[in-house]
Amino acid sequence: MSTKIRLHTSQKQVIRFKRKRRIRARVDGTSERPRFAVFRSNRHIYAQLIDDVKGHTLVSASTLEEELKAHGSIVGAKVLGGVIAKRALAKNVSQVVFDRSGYLYHGQIKALADAARESGLQF
Repeated sequence: MSTKIRLHTSQKQVIRFKRKRRIRARVDGTSERPRFAVFRSNRHIYAQLIDDVKGHTLVSASTLEEELKAHGSIVGAKVLGGVIAKRALAKNVSQVVFDRSGYLYHGQIKALADAARESGLQF
């Protein structure tokens, strides 16, 4: 993984990176069941379906896209979950492994996961 802990890294980030390392040790994506990776910045949310065996991104979506730009934090996460699920189902992917990247499962991450489940993804 490319997460490096440096002197100026905040304690909050250090804890998240340790949590991320533990999660990634158990979660691995294949072409039949890709890894549903989530990244959350201060302003946007990014979601990808990744085949770790080949090292390819199968589907991606983020709140930077024009159709998702107007939505706020939790509302945007719900819309993003629906969009990524529709794109995944269009590529014949229905089962995924959820990688929350060390973020706690509440708020935006939970809204994204619940919306993806409601739209047809199984994890």
